[in-house]
Amino acid sequence: MERFLWICLAGALGSGARYLIAIWAAQRFGSTFPYGTLVVNLSGCFAIAALMHAALTLGWPPTVRAAATIGFIGGLTTYSSFNYETMRLFEEGAPATAFVNLSVTVIGGFMAGWLGLMTAREVLGR
Repeated sequence: MERFLWICLAGALGSGARYLIAIWAAQRFGSTFPYGTLVVNLSGCFAIAALMHAALTLGWPPTVRAAATIGFIGGLTTYSSFNYETMRLFEEGAPATAFVNLSVTVIGGFMAGWLGLMTAREVLGR
């Protein structure tokens, strides 16, 4: 239960950081492109790989590792987890599985989003 609470607290901080980064990026670069999302996704990918390597190499306690990655980085961006897991599959000698995960997630995510939009339009009549 303690680990769960630490993950929740760190997730709240990550979500707050995402919001602040989105505001900063829109003010700095404009809102014609989702710069804030790009910044958090790329920095999240970098951070989760670096933190997991450090955590496993230095023997961080599981609660600290989970709070930092699942909590904070997960709150900042869920793309980072997808990237890390796909990268690990490739690195561990399963490039075909990594490619399947990549393809199904990107194409499936797009299709699921499209289906959600079409369903909502159908239900709402717009």
